[in-house]
Amino acid sequence: MREEMAQREAAELLRGHRKPRSPHGWGLLVALWLLAFYEPVVTEGHLRRKNLEFIFIRFSAWEFAGCDKLWAGLVTTLCHHIRQHFGALPLSVFHVLGSRPRFASGFSQREWILKTGTCLRLWGLLLVLAVGIAILLVALLVPGIKDHHALKVVGSAVASLSGSSLLLGALSILKNFLVSEKKKIERLTNSDRFAGQLGFMSKIRGEVEVLVDFLAFMEVFERRRLRVVLEITSLDLCYPEKVAGVFNAMATLLSDANAPFIFLLAVDPSVIVPCLEQTGCMKGLADNGYEYLNRAVSLPFSIPETGARSRLRSVEAAIQTREDLMYRIIAGTVAKPRGLPAAAGWREADSEAVAWIHEAFRCLHDGSDVLSRYLPDNGANVRRIVNTVPITLRLLLHRPGAAAVLSPRAAAAWVVLADRWPCRLSWTLQCLEDAGQSVPASDPSEKSLWSIFQENVGELSALRQPLGKVLSLDGDPELFQAFLARDFPFSAGQARLFLAATVNLDHSIRRQMGQLRGLDRL
Repeated sequence: MREEMAQREAAELLRGHRKPRSPHGWGLLVALWLLAFYEPVVTEGHLRRKNLEFIFIRFSAWEFAGCDKLWAGLVTTLCHHIRQHFGALPLSVFHVLGSRPRFASGFSQREWILKTGTCLRLWGLLLVLAVGIAILLVALLVPGIKDHHALKVVGSAVASLSGSSLLLGALSILKNFLVSEKKKIERLTNSDRFAGQLGFMSKIRGEVEVLVDFLAFMEVFERRRLRVVLEITSLDLCYPEKVAGVFNAMATLLSDANAPFIFLLAVDPSVIVPCLEQTGCMKGLADNGYEYLNRAVSLPFSIPETGARSRLRSVEAAIQTREDLMYRIIAGTVAKPRGLPAAAGWREADSEAVAWIHEAFRCLHDGSDVLSRYLPDNGANVRRIVNTVPITLRLLLHRPGAAAVLSPRAAAAWVVLADRWPCRLSWTLQCLEDAGQSVPASDPSEKSLWSIFQENVGELSALRQPLGKVLSLDGDPELFQAFLARDFPFSAGQARLFLAATVNLDHSIRRQMGQLRGLDRL
């Protein structure tokens, strides 16, 4: 979107159009003059303008999840960022003196029309004020007239009335300058009568309409189109009623056909749809959350499956956040020449762990390694894997004999396995544990995990209903088969070594599976 802005700006300048203005520096004085004495006009030339500016606003719903009305947080964020972008003074003056642009009649190219009524009123007030001050000065200073008390009263009254009118306008501007739209809405929401306050939504709507009119004014002033882009994230972390409130706020802001708002709603429909179906906003839509989303979203964009290069880029970005690894290498290199005997053993063990961690990261980032095919598409899962690998490797190196049997690549593969298929892996490990407890004489250490899973997959299928939510955490079942049967055929003995160092697998899943297996066999 930023590239599109730059390209359109350059194209408009090549066509010979005037350069856009900014409401900062000298442009601020020009904007205030136009706000006070001129009315903007939307001409045909303005409608033909192709250059535009996007004002990006990021709204994380999780930050406002604790407030009573999440949608109020959305509106206050919008007001705060617009005020911050253009400055408090132009918006305050617009509240008192500004007017929404009107469309030109015919093909007129005049973008600014003098406010004749405003100018006449202002000159009238200044004239009356000057007359009142003159009368007062004459009554106070001219000999022979000083004793006329009535003249002093008339002069004072005329000067006070005209001066108070000008002072009230200045105070209104000062009030809007000091009390922002965000504070006004927060004051309304904090009111004890908030739940039953009559006309509350109309007041919120009024504040939004002022912002829309102000943006329309600034479009004519800046000589380009303006679009406010609100990126709404973390909505799937909030309570259902909060989610419905944000959708209502979006509908309120978009109810005006000319509203310059673009909402980028970044959500997981599988999480949002049940939230919407639990609230009362589904009435009349057969309680179908997907139908509601189809009506609310005008341009659906489902992110395609991540390609190999994108996954590797996510891994690289996640690895670069691990500054602690680079710091340890540098610190170890500096400390070695100093010869500190007390820390020599620790440095040796730590350098070995760092070497293993770097080798594991290299395998994850190597596009030619088959392991990269199994990386998840979700960036959050990639970061979890990158954060888990160092801990798993350090725990493994503390176990005697683990370094001789296992490798950094195998440990990285195990972390990926636990992240991508927690249910199927937990089921396999539980079956392995039960087999060792029921037949102590047998040693299944050489058996592969895939063969153990195949032997017990029928029982897992019978428990699909109680384990439905846990099974939904797993990735592609065919990839699970290819992972364990072909690319990484872990044995039961290796699984036992890994299990003691596995931190990214919820062990409560195995306990639940053990209870279900025990109840099934009673």
